[in-house]
Amino acid sequence: QVQLVESGGGLVQAGDSLRLSCAASGRTFSSSAMGWFRQAPGKEREFVAGISWSAGQSFYGDTIRGRFTISRDNTKNTMYLQMSGLKPEDTAVYYCALKGNVRLKEVLTTSREYDYWGQGTQVTVSS
Repeated sequence: QVQLVESGGGLVQAGDSLRLSCAASGRTFSSSAMGWFRQAPGKEREFVAGISWSAGQSFYGDTIRGRFTISRDNTKNTMYLQMSGLKPEDTAVYYCALKGNVRLKEVLTTSREYDYWGQGTQVTVSS
């Protein structure tokens, strides 16, 4: 099994920055794709960003492109999401996800493609 633990969420003001972390532990894979999703109250889970094992490939959702940056450090089994220019509409629970044994440059963008999920961290942006 894989355990994913998100951290770094909190209450910020519009325009502020925040960095989320996702630490993976447990079962290891030769490669993994990871991603961030978010879900606001009353809305469906939304893709935020995905990154390949090699970290050379990434893809972003339309609503956050240009404001958020995804990265990972495989030596620390940790993925990050640097968020800047936060808006009230970014308020949501942010989840990290992982799928093991993927192609090195593969980026996954839909929730059904991932096998493991964290419990989520709340991000609240006040206006």
